[in-house]
Amino acid sequence: MRIQFSILFLFIIGFTSFSQSKKDTVSPEKKPEIQVIARVQKDRILLRWAATTPIAWKKLNTYGYTVERYTVTRDNKTLPQPEKVILAKAFKPEPAETWEKIIENNDNAAIIAQAIYGESFAVEGGGTSTIESIVNLSEENEQRFTFALFSADKDFEIAKKAGLGLEDKNVKLNEKYAYRILSNVPENELSIDYGGVFVSLKEYEPLPQPMDFTVHFTDQSSMLSWNFKTLSQVYGSYYIERSTDKKTFERITDKPYTSLNQENANNNRIFYVDSIANNKPYSYRIQGISPFGELGPYSQIITGKGTSILKFVPHLRVKEFKDDTTVTLSWEFPEEGDSEISGFELNRSDNDDKNYTTVVKNIPPKNRSVTYNKLSSTNYFTITAIGKQGSNRTSFPMLVQPVDSIPPDRPVGLTGVIDSLGVVKLTWTPNKEKDLFGYRIYKGNTAQEEFSQITVSPHESNFYTDKVIIKNLNSKVFYKIIAVDNRYNMSAFSEVLILKKPDVIPPTSPIFTNFAIKEGSVFLEWINSQSEDAASHQLYRKENDQKDWKLILDTKNKEEKYQDKTVVEGNTYRYAIFAKDESNLISKPSPEIAMFVPKYSVIPPVKGFFAQANKTTNTIDLSWEYPNTEVGSFEIYKASDTEPLQLIQVLAGKIKRLSDPTITINTTYKYGIRAVYKDGRTSKMDFFSLKF
Repeated sequence: MRIQFSILFLFIIGFTSFSQSKKDTVSPEKKPEIQVIARVQKDRILLRWAATTPIAWKKLNTYGYTVERYTVTRDNKTLPQPEKVILAKAFKPEPAETWEKIIENNDNAAIIAQAIYGESFAVEGGGTSTIESIVNLSEENEQRFTFALFSADKDFEIAKKAGLGLEDKNVKLNEKYAYRILSNVPENELSIDYGGVFVSLKEYEPLPQPMDFTVHFTDQSSMLSWNFKTLSQVYGSYYIERSTDKKTFERITDKPYTSLNQENANNNRIFYVDSIANNKPYSYRIQGISPFGELGPYSQIITGKGTSILKFVPHLRVKEFKDDTTVTLSWEFPEEGDSEISGFELNRSDNDDKNYTTVVKNIPPKNRSVTYNKLSSTNYFTITAIGKQGSNRTSFPMLVQPVDSIPPDRPVGLTGVIDSLGVVKLTWTPNKEKDLFGYRIYKGNTAQEEFSQITVSPHESNFYTDKVIIKNLNSKVFYKIIAVDNRYNMSAFSEVLILKKPDVIPPTSPIFTNFAIKEGSVFLEWINSQSEDAASHQLYRKENDQKDWKLILDTKNKEEKYQDKTVVEGNTYRYAIFAKDESNLISKPSPEIAMFVPKYSVIPPVKGFFAQANKTTNTIDLSWEYPNTEVGSFEIYKASDTEPLQLIQVLAGKIKRLSDPTITINTTYKYGIRAVYKDGRTSKMDFFSLKF
């Protein structure tokens, strides 16, 4: 089979998400493997797979794959033994002759057929040396592998035909399956690891809508952009559609479009530029294509127009103050541009940012100055030329600051807290002056000393963090602040804030005085902390090898005892108790106590204990049942008309029968049995009497 390959080169730009991921994750040193993905539909499960190296793919095309399905769960219960079904024993590409009917009308089929069966698969670049021939052969195998995976991603029916996909319709909603795709290539030729996936029909989800789709309209062009990274595991390529009436859409790309269609691919976004006519509305939408050839829902529709760009830009040049609130601004703009604009607009902001507000509109096209009479202490102005075709051009900002001698208002609402480490957090109500520069913060350690400034330059925000020494003779610290504007006018001081330093000495530790184990409960007694500010006591417990303590009692009362009823027989427990004071300081723990809770529960008697006279062997045969695996042995007791009950045999816990030959005719015997557990506990005695 030979196919004209060059005409398809522009179609094959790169890999899709599936084929790219298979190739990118494999290094030359890594063992080849089969990687698998699945797509759940409402009534079937679609499987796609691929080898991770060209040589593995080539050999698998010859030997084929084995496809296995294991039913692992049914009705949300794991089966004791997974149910295995072989879906295909030697699944591989269909013979070359079966492709001839479809390659003329299906580009994907033509490419993959050429990759698998074609006599040659040309690689750019020449060379006649042996080394160059080897390199070209290696590149050809890589090309065949790459284009085969790419084509399989675009058409699931072709993927199945190429031995890279399978559709399982014999599935049920109440079951979950593990699929395995195994290599049939002999190990002595090439070892290839199998791949698998674990999936059920309950995991069906409709395909998502493409995310973050935007269109930027400019002069005779529109730039489409959308986020492909987030859905890269769902969609590998997209169709782009355009409409001029918002109703009838047509695809404007002959083939699916991917991130690799652009030379400098952004890590997260795909870009596509479309040529359009100005002043005419265009609508766009995109549709994702999954590795199984499914078409997802359309994105949102975005509509806009291309507009011509205004050639000239105004430039603010002169500012003349009339008084503290009025200024006249002048700008330059070429006279030949007057016919292209409908006028100018003056814009103002408190800061040099994008948050400008238009303050004067409808300035005639021939004007080159405007007067503004509502100045603040700081003003940024721009002038915008309004194009008749909808295109606007804006000047660079100009800073305008009139003379200012008015100080800010006195700060109010000063509050603060000090934590146990001496960290002080101050907050206050922000001043409302637009020209506010910041605040100066002052501190004093006593009410009598002069306050000192602790900020080198004005502090911009309305909160501040300071540090004080807790362990000194001063129990309080004092703060006050002033506000400063951009002209360094200073307000009056705020009211003085007095903060009390926190308590940093934790309470003394409580001490356990007694403990006991009674009837499966642990009884604890202790002496509470002797600190006057102790507010509560907290009892903690660890069970066996637990790493973390668990709080089991938090009491504000004065009781000094507790009964732990939640212990489990056979477990070891450790206890510690802490005291917490009114400042939430916690004492060191009491010395720990540890104890083992023995098993007290009564063990039931042996069931089914039975004795039967055997005239053939002149014995009494005993039998019983006791399924508990913790039994170490059974004790057999015997009594007769003339002898008291006594132990006659100790048997291993696995034995359930015994024959007694030491008997006399016309004598009544009484037998007893009890189980002895491995931990030493014994069951109740069970008896059986009979006459021989």
